[in-house]
Amino acid sequence: MTTGIWSFEAALISFIVSSLIGSKLIPFLVKVKCGQTILEMGPSWHKNKQNTPTMGGIMFIAGTLAATVITCICCRMAADDYIVNRLRTAQVAGGFIMALLYGAIGFVDDFISIKKKRNLGLTPIQKLILQFAVAFVYLIVLRFFGDDTKTLIPFVGPVDLGFFYYILSAVFIVGIVNAVNLTDGIDGLNGSVTMFVSAFFMVMAGVLGFEGMNIYCAALAGGCLGFLIWNFNPAKIFMGDTGSLFLGGAVCAAAFALDVPILLIPIGIIYIIEMFSVILQVSYFKLTHGKRIFKMTPIHHHFEMSGWNEVKIVIVFSAVTFIFGIISLLIYLFGVIEL
Repeated sequence: MTTGIWSFEAALISFIVSSLIGSKLIPFLVKVKCGQTILEMGPSWHKNKQNTPTMGGIMFIAGTLAATVITCICCRMAADDYIVNRLRTAQVAGGFIMALLYGAIGFVDDFISIKKKRNLGLTPIQKLILQFAVAFVYLIVLRFFGDDTKTLIPFVGPVDLGFFYYILSAVFIVGIVNAVNLTDGIDGLNGSVTMFVSAFFMVMAGVLGFEGMNIYCAALAGGCLGFLIWNFNPAKIFMGDTGSLFLGGAVCAAAFALDVPILLIPIGIIYIIEMFSVILQVSYFKLTHGKRIFKMTPIHHHFEMSGWNEVKIVIVFSAVTFIFGIISLLIYLFGVIEL
């Protein structure tokens, strides 16, 4: 069975599991009153989203897990030794566990927010400590299974960062995880962007012949699509930090397993723009004692307050992701594979 068929199977299973869970999870969350509290400083029209069920990330987490496990088992049963070696289970499992741990941090944050009926759960310091702990544990696990301190720079080759590899990588992982979290602010945005990011990592893994990561990324994309059935505007459920932190960990796992974390910058350009819009806004606000660059950040809110509706923002941001995904794939083909 070819790589394409395995990845299609994984995406389909994840899509079905994620979408079907939604039909049961949403009524349950409504019943137990797990509703989202909307920030007072947010756009006024977001107030009608108050008490929409959150923690919907459980849907694509379950879908991705089920699809990855089932498809990898089937792939092992049908494959020759070459494909079994290419599954590289340790890297896939380690990456998924990292994503799950980030999802668990998000779950705790969501739970505290719901229990205390406020938008903020864990404090920023608590989040950062937990996030850095997960990142360092993940990097140590990769080292245990044979990874070194080299990182691959397209068109240049592997660069050995030595001890600094762990510090820089941990900062990079935590930064991306929080950038993905910031992208979750309007209906369907984070799920759509991450679906395309996952799909391009799936293609990269397929080109490399990394079956396990190909299956994992396909499952992640399928899970996001299944979630979007319920999350696209008008959303019936939000992913919450449970979902957004999981997605951040998941895309980092894909990038590190393929040894191209640097490509998360172009392929995840929307995440980067969202994060830096907040950094620029806060910095400029402090330096000028109250002036702003954007009407509101993260930047998707700026476009909202400029008159764009949520569907238009999702379409434009997804299109930008697709374009930069193509660019990233070309960089991968000519700047990485050729080395």
